[in-house]
Amino acid sequence: MATLDDKILGEKLHNYCSSSEDEGSDDEERNEDRDSFLKSSEPAAEPPPVNSWNGSASNTGPKGVLEDWRRYKQLEAENRKEMELERIALAKKLTLSVKTEREEQQAKDREELEDELNELLDEEFLMKYHQQRMQELMSKLEKTPKFGTVITLTDQEEFLNAIDKEDAKVTVIIHIYNSKVSACTAMDGCLNVLAGDYPAIKFCRIEADIAGLSKHFRVDGVPALLVYKGGQIIGNFVQLATELGNDFFATDVQRFLIEYGLIPEN
Repeated sequence: MATLDDKILGEKLHNYCSSSEDEGSDDEERNEDRDSFLKSSEPAAEPPPVNSWNGSASNTGPKGVLEDWRRYKQLEAENRKEMELERIALAKKLTLSVKTEREEQQAKDREELEDELNELLDEEFLMKYHQQRMQELMSKLEKTPKFGTVITLTDQEEFLNAIDKEDAKVTVIIHIYNSKVSACTAMDGCLNVLAGDYPAIKFCRIEADIAGLSKHFRVDGVPALLVYKGGQIIGNFVQLATELGNDFFATDVQRFLIEYGLIPEN
């Protein structure tokens, strides 16, 4: 049966007899067992801290593999995010460079336009331009029909031609008169004055009987003014003696026509 010493110092086999020669070895054996016991009673080494991973897994078990996988995915996500940031930065850089080039081109075009404008603002150029423009205006004025006097129409054909064959831009004012009516004589005198003041307006006169008008019109309808432009009648005024009286002046007729918008203010 094993004794307490056997339990502490190591269990001996049954029926084992020690000799005196073995006593020394037994002492050595006891010392080794004691040293082993003391070593086993020393505190264990401090375990490594949690989540302290240096890039290589010392634990090859399931937990170590899982930790390695998580770290790999973390690095992959960080790398992908970093690449995305670099791509965005590169795109911004390219965009800025293109915008700058466009702005430089716009600035260059603006400078060219300013140079051209400065040339146009040169005094010599402006003088030439003014002279050229004045010549163009004078040429247009020369092409505009000029009258300056009252034209007497002697028949109905001349009456129609004075209206239909005239330039569409010309205003034609025809006085239908009766030489026996004093108001018609006053109108003739007024139109002679206005014809000189408005040379671009065509003033004409025709007797009522030549125009083929009735006796009643020849007596009570005159003086009458018919105004045409572009072949269309734009003013029709009869019995002007009622409006102006039998004795009136050119300014009265002028003011009358201006009020109706038939002639401009001179």
